[in-house]
Amino acid sequence: MSSRRNLANAIRALSMDAVQKANSGHPGAPMGMADIAEVLWNDHMKYNPNNAKWADRDRFVLSNGHGSMLIYSLLHLTGFGLTIDDIKGFRQLHSKTAGHPEYGYADGIETTTGPLGQGVTNAVGMAIAERTLAAQFNKPGHEIVNHNTFVFMGDGCLMEGLSHESCAMAGTLGLGKLTAFWDDNDISIDGHIGDWMEQGVPGRFNSYGWHVVAVDGHDADAISKAITEAKAVTDKPSLICCKTTIGFGSPNLAGTHDCHGAPLGDDEIAATRKQLGWDHAPFKIPADVYAGWNHKAQGAVDESAWNDKFGAYKTEFPAEAAEFERRMAGDLPANFVVEMDKFIAKTQDEMPTIASRQASQRAIEAMGPLLPEMFGGSADLTGSNLTNWSGTVKVNKENANGNYLSWGVREFGMAHMMNGMVLHGGFKVYGATFFMFMEFMRNALRMSALMKIGTIYVYTHDSIGLGEDGPTHQAVEQLSTMRVIPGFQTWRGCDAVESAVSWKMAMLRGNAPTALIFSRQALTAMQRTAEQVANIEKGGYVLKDCDGNADVIFISTGSEVGLAVEAAEAMDANVRVVSMPCCEAFDAQDQAYRDAVLTPGVKRVAIEAGVAQSWYKYVGLDGGLVCMKSFGESAPAPELFKEFGFTVDNVIATAKAVIG
Repeated sequence: MSSRRNLANAIRALSMDAVQKANSGHPGAPMGMADIAEVLWNDHMKYNPNNAKWADRDRFVLSNGHGSMLIYSLLHLTGFGLTIDDIKGFRQLHSKTAGHPEYGYADGIETTTGPLGQGVTNAVGMAIAERTLAAQFNKPGHEIVNHNTFVFMGDGCLMEGLSHESCAMAGTLGLGKLTAFWDDNDISIDGHIGDWMEQGVPGRFNSYGWHVVAVDGHDADAISKAITEAKAVTDKPSLICCKTTIGFGSPNLAGTHDCHGAPLGDDEIAATRKQLGWDHAPFKIPADVYAGWNHKAQGAVDESAWNDKFGAYKTEFPAEAAEFERRMAGDLPANFVVEMDKFIAKTQDEMPTIASRQASQRAIEAMGPLLPEMFGGSADLTGSNLTNWSGTVKVNKENANGNYLSWGVREFGMAHMMNGMVLHGGFKVYGATFFMFMEFMRNALRMSALMKIGTIYVYTHDSIGLGEDGPTHQAVEQLSTMRVIPGFQTWRGCDAVESAVSWKMAMLRGNAPTALIFSRQALTAMQRTAEQVANIEKGGYVLKDCDGNADVIFISTGSEVGLAVEAAEAMDANVRVVSMPCCEAFDAQDQAYRDAVLTPGVKRVAIEAGVAQSWYKYVGLDGGLVCMKSFGESAPAPELFKEFGFTVDNVIATAKAVIG
């Protein structure tokens, strides 16, 4: 059997060979962290390469995702099915081994990483999910949820403010099954980090409430002891500060930024092989090294033991076991759609004139009893976002058995921790803030879309309609910018019915994220037929039609739909009003439906209290726009709508100019 160092050297060899073949990549971090990875994956982590989605596996996140050859080497060596040809295809088109780990590309990759600080924040979310799921399902003598979350991170992760948000939260919650390994190598792209990074990282994490220990990152025994110690500390997350040498083994480049993000070169690779005592050809791993790494047999034993545990649990608690299986599979309860449709129909009958944020809270109240997996939260704005309900039970350090988190003023961290919870499985997760503050969260929105996961983002105070708080809080360009994120859906309902439908659609989208946009001010309830209610799900539909052929079509969303209806009724022309709560859903309909709603050749006017950029594809260059052309102002909402042209007179004037 190979020595521990030789097993770690297999990672170093594969990493430098793959980067050299691709002529692109980051060999330094994998070479520096190889010893830590070997100890963790061979001696401490619980996983099964035969079943990458085993529910009670430990989660591993490579937050410093530029060092992706580390995780690719691990997945290949331990038996996950990533082949040597996949390794040779590093960074090539359609390869499983992309430049950064991509969720869904290869078994064993728990999250997409690359934007620094995001991976460790996902890991905090995974640890929150594990703790909460365990509290909801475990019974005395039956611990079916009992796993750890491990994360590797570099200096860049710790420099990004995002990691401060999430790591402070992890300490506050006392996430004892979270262990982070800091690759403390003093190097980033620009060189030695002393000029731009503080030296007090351990003190920082101590202040967060973490258990902190420092080790030589190349001493296998010390690393193993630190991991054992971290696992024994159950009331605090753990940081293992691993002093390492970037590019370990490279005679001339180790310890320098020159091996951070560039191939070592053929001559240096040859010298490194000699230094490490690795006398094998590129991409050749000897049989004894493969044998030392292969985790299939042990993984099968571990999962089999868990299956026996779950079988006993199922015998004693059959209903809970069935619920656990349903939730981990991501399936909604069988009665969800039927019950939500009843609620939507009732709301249409009642026609409440309320703010859509209040309508959202009513929908949450209706969904709560149907969805035990629903987990909500707000960034210190619960009373404004209205994201709680009568069944809300807050999660904190003392209580893990809840369904709601007050995330504090940390929108970016909240969003990425939500993504981590979704990736873990077992929850339908939503979190809220004011719409303007989605700007803090933009990278998280993009990542959830990139990973095709069903995170739900709730935004209230959606436009100049929030009034006196002024332009710093008034979302203007945000709707248009969110609409260009591939795979993302943005819903902005015009009343309580459309708001309820938007919640239903968000819950049904398990493989893509959704943003739900709600108003502060009251919205006029709209009359609809049952067919119109059904058509809301299509993203756009005819709300008010005219007799005969339309002279002009008004297209609107949210609070401005009421204005569009009022202007249509006051205008001396044939006007069709189209409510378009979700452009992305409408665009997914077939051409016949879209043409029936937006008749080709008929002039169009878009009416929305945001910038116009996303509307040109519907109105064309010869259409009309009643939209924002500037930032807002501080004043009562009615005055602002008048000031910026959201009036019946201006809509009519714009329409007449378009008709000619």
